[in-house]
Amino acid sequence: MTSNDIKIKVFADGADLGGMLEMSREKYISGFTTNPSLMKKAGVADYKTFAKEVLAKITELPVSFEVFSDDFATMEKEAREIGTWADNVYIKIPVVNSKGESSVPLIKKLSGEGYRLNVTAVFTLDQVREIVAAIKPGVGAYVSVFAGRIADIGIDPLPIVTESARICSAVDGVECLWASTREVFNIFEAQNAGCHIITVPNDILKKIPGLGKDINGMSLDTVQTFCKDIAALGYSVLS
Repeated sequence: MTSNDIKIKVFADGADLGGMLEMSREKYISGFTTNPSLMKKAGVADYKTFAKEVLAKITELPVSFEVFSDDFATMEKEAREIGTWADNVYIKIPVVNSKGESSVPLIKKLSGEGYRLNVTAVFTLDQVREIVAAIKPGVGAYVSVFAGRIADIGIDPLPIVTESARICSAVDGVECLWASTREVFNIFEAQNAGCHIITVPNDILKKIPGLGKDINGMSLDTVQTFCKDIAALGYSVLS
């Protein structure tokens, strides 16, 4: 397989402006997602300033920015604010708050008013059904199923993702998104499962040029890398 075999929409997942701009030049990138954890890792100090810098430079592709509040009244105010930042913004709303309370009523309200949403932290088919039922057809929404984290607890995510994609496809404008990607092969798993979108961290995206390598040469490539690292470290077994 090569990058030409990627038919699914690939969103770059990160919170580093330089990295986002670099990825925006790749033909296989169709959008961007961010989250508070990535922003913390990237050292983002001012959320609104960072978001507006991104949106000033990335204007043609969708970019998802997340609400921060844990109570739904404030979450709604934040969502409305984020919705004013640019026409290509999708507002990330967690499917529940930290108390386990469902955000579906807020999702229904915002979608009904025309706000485009990215509903995140989704794990179960019941959640997918409730979210999709709350979305106004034609408005546009992503349902982010955390396939990688599902796999982390020993459950095969493919049946869940496949059914989620089917449920989402039944409503105009609703797209199923494979989140928490762990490896390049997940792109093709998501594609084969009927997912519309997969969001991929930049460090994994950088491996895409390696698609199509001859597996027969991988042992040599790997050992040559070991040798370079050993030489750089100066390690020795005998001295």
